[in-house]
Amino acid sequence: MQVKILRIWVTLWALFAAAIASAGDLSNLSETDRKAFGQEVKRYLMENPEVIFEAVDAFKAQQAASEAQNDFALVQQYSAALFDDGFSYQGGNLEGDITLVEFIDYRCGYCKKAFQDLNELLETDGNVRLILKELPILGEASVVASRFAIAVKQLYGANAYKQVHDALFSLPGQPTPAALSKISRKLDLDRDKILDHMASNDVAEEISKTAELAQKMKISGTPTFVMQDEMLRGYLPLESMQAMLRDKRG
Repeated sequence: MQVKILRIWVTLWALFAAAIASAGDLSNLSETDRKAFGQEVKRYLMENPEVIFEAVDAFKAQQAASEAQNDFALVQQYSAALFDDGFSYQGGNLEGDITLVEFIDYRCGYCKKAFQDLNELLETDGNVRLILKELPILGEASVVASRFAIAVKQLYGANAYKQVHDALFSLPGQPTPAALSKISRKLDLDRDKILDHMASNDVAEEISKTAELAQKMKISGTPTFVMQDEMLRGYLPLESMQAMLRDKRG
């Protein structure tokens, strides 16, 4: 397709060059020559309108390839912070052959869809290591929910964090203070102790480090995934995730 487009534009530029040659140079191109060239371009495009769409598609493909290359470089540059920051939750198979990182916000609708897909993925594929990074970007309620989850992780460990994580994404409504209190009671956790720790520097530092990493990697939305060396911006259906896993494994 790109060869065809290149051939078309070479033809058009040849016409343009001929017009310029006959007139001397661009600054001296006559109004008649400019008009003739414009009419020739218009005529060709009217007769071959698909060229416009093919050119747009080719440009989009080129742009996507460039963005993927840039994302690959970012993953390489910040691999230590992505895969081994020392504080982000790690689950699934910690010795798995594929590592999947997700940046999450508990108020994000697509994160909730991804949560269901990831649960199924981990149930059906026992060789994936999952890393969760708290990136509360959708307002104060998101920040409170992340502070709550991180406080639980720091106080009670990874298993309690995962239970809270699952409970937050399973909420029918917003993560209000009442909802957080209910989760605490249901999981037999000390609500007051958690609330006190939510205001600690340790919790704030974890959120700050993840936000800083996201900024460096030009991540501005959730969910954002990193699968091995590839960044995936936005929601990815389960079937697409499974296809990528097959591709990564060769």
